[in-house]
Order: sequence, then structure tokens, then C-alpha cells
Amino acid sequence: MSHIYLGCHLSVSNGFQKMAEEAISLGANVFQFFSRNPRGSKAKAIDPDDAKRFNELRKAHDFGPPLAHAPYTLNPAAKEERIRDFAAMAMSDDLVRLSNFPGTMYNFHPGSHVGQGVDAGIELIAALLNQLITADNKTTILLEGMGGKGSEIGSRFEELRRIIDRTNHNEYIGVCLDTCHLYDAGYDIKSDLDGVLDEFDAVVGLSRLKAIHLNDSKNVRGSHKDRHEKIGQGELGLEAILNVMRHPKLRHLPFYLETPNEPDGYKEEIALLRAHLS
Repeated sequence: MSHIYLGCHLSVSNGFQKMAEEAISLGANVFQFFSRNPRGSKAKAIDPDDAKRFNELRKAHDFGPPLAHAPYTLNPAAKEERIRDFAAMAMSDDLVRLSNFPGTMYNFHPGSHVGQGVDAGIELIAALLNQLITADNKTTILLEGMGGKGSEIGSRFEELRRIIDRTNHNEYIGVCLDTCHLYDAGYDIKSDLDGVLDEFDAVVGLSRLKAIHLNDSKNVRGSHKDRHEKIGQGELGLEAILNVMRHPKLRHLPFYLETPNEPDGYKEEIALLRAHLS
């Protein structure tokens, strides 16, 4: 495979230019970052000069689309209005900030219904998306497929489809699939990747698939947990991850590592995967 967009999750704390430079040093040509503090509400102000240098580096090094990840604390499907209002505030602000970085996608966890039921949760998620997205939206928003922990919404393809169908301007909605989440949700991407992709295509549509999170899993298939493992050290194994990257229906997509690593570990995983794909 002559060209593939492969990278990892990086910290934006030192600025966007530094983040791009770190990605290059790790052998990455794409990366993910948190749109703001992943456990809180703070977001560092955008420096226009930093944004300009970042965009120039992306172009010079043929980077794939950066992926901004919304904080884990957001829950658009929450029962309490104040929690939904916080999600709306943070996501709306994130989309404004991301207008400084053309081509960046925005990924979020659909949320948990916390006892209201899946139907109620889906309606609330769609209501927020309809509040956020207008006809002149400039950022592709990705629903992340989940592992099915607790009352999470989005572990089944049908749930993702229902959210999309209830979003007015759903031409701006895509999906990010996570290899760990898929396996934990019960989808057998290890032994039947073709079958899983056929099912996704039939329910959601492969044209909606915009990104892949590459993670091994600490848990067996169908465990409905969310515990990422380093590549080749979990229940999926290296070959299953490579099969995802090699698949003709997926290999054009950007791949983002979210394994439990520091930068040096990401550098090793990127080198390992590229070596097997060359």
C-alpha cells in the first residue's frame, strides 16, 4: 500500500503548529486532538498566527484530515436539561473554533440515555444536531460507534442510522468506527470483517464512514466495555488490525490510533503498522 493516512491522538496544549510538528516526528500524516479539556469545559483561545502556520504545515506535508474529538463529559442524550445545555454550548463553540482549520472533522460520542431508553436518547441527540447544524455548516460531524457500555447509544448500526435520519442537514453527518468498540459491541471484525462491513453498508451506508479509530481490545468480543489495548497485545491482535487497514473498502480512510501510549509508543506502533503495509 503506497499511501495511507495513519496517525495518533496528540495534545494541543502547546499549540497547533507544535502538534503538527510532533505528528511529523512520529511518522504520522494525520492526527486527532481534543477540542477542549477532555474532562472539563475549558478551551484555549485560538491564536490566528498559530492556526495559519498549522494549516501551512498540513498542506506542505500532505496531511489527511485532522480529527477534533469532543470531550468525554458531553452527553447530548442526558435526562437533565443542564447537562444537555452544556453539551450544546461546548459543541457549538467547538464548531466555531474549528472554522479556523478547514477540512477538520469533529467526532463525538452520541451519549447515554441514563434510563430514559434508547428512543428518548436518540430524539435528544438528533434535536441537538438540528440545533447545531445549518445549511452552511463547514465541518463534517462524526457519530462515533460505541461499545455498548451501560446505557450508551450508538453501539448498534441501527441506532446510528436512526440519529442520522432524524437530522435535518444530515449531509454533514458521518460516522467514525472504532475497532475496539466494534469488537466489544459484538461485531466480529476479527473473523468476519466483510460481513460486518456489508451490514454497515446495508444499515448506514459506507459513504457515511469517514474515519477509523485503531485500537486493540482488552476484552473479548461482545463484552460491552471500552478498554483499549496496544496494537497486537489484545483480543483483536495485529493481523485483524492490519486486515482493517488493508481492506479495499477502508484503506482510503484516515486511521487514528487511540491506544494507551505516550508519544514514543505511538511512534513504534506507526512504524510497526507501516512496515507491515509496505
